[in-house]
Amino acid sequence: MSTETLSIDRFNASGCADPTVYEVPKREQRAQFGYRPLAYICSPFAGDTEANIRLARRMCATAITRRRIPIAPHLLFPQFMDDTKPDERELAMFFNRIALSKCEEMWVYAPRISPGMRTEACWARHLDIPLRFLDSDFREIQP
Repeated sequence: MSTETLSIDRFNASGCADPTVYEVPKREQRAQFGYRPLAYICSPFAGDTEANIRLARRMCATAITRRRIPIAPHLLFPQFMDDTKPDERELAMFFNRIALSKCEEMWVYAPRISPGMRTEACWARHLDIPLRFLDSDFREIQP
């Protein structure tokens, strides 16, 4: 299947927004591929970054097996931003909040909650985004 068939045009031939034209193919795509909510992955980054990156990758893989689309900004932004520079960290945290606002749930690695993770969890609560706390085996637990 080409990627062209995955694109859904929200506009009619006149260039006007047409929600009816958009909804039918969207339903067909969901029937074919299923629905997968965006899950914000909230796990430690600073400190032992190599181990923390491995942890975040494992959380993302687990999210995929549970039919979620993982969003892990702490795996993306350090590729081109420096977390140790206050201005870049502040900007990355702003980006994180925007990404979080698009998600339907947050997965929090409960065994080790860093100050940054605590901030992100507060954002999720403020945005009424459900939090799922996971233990070291990625089983959901009650906080």
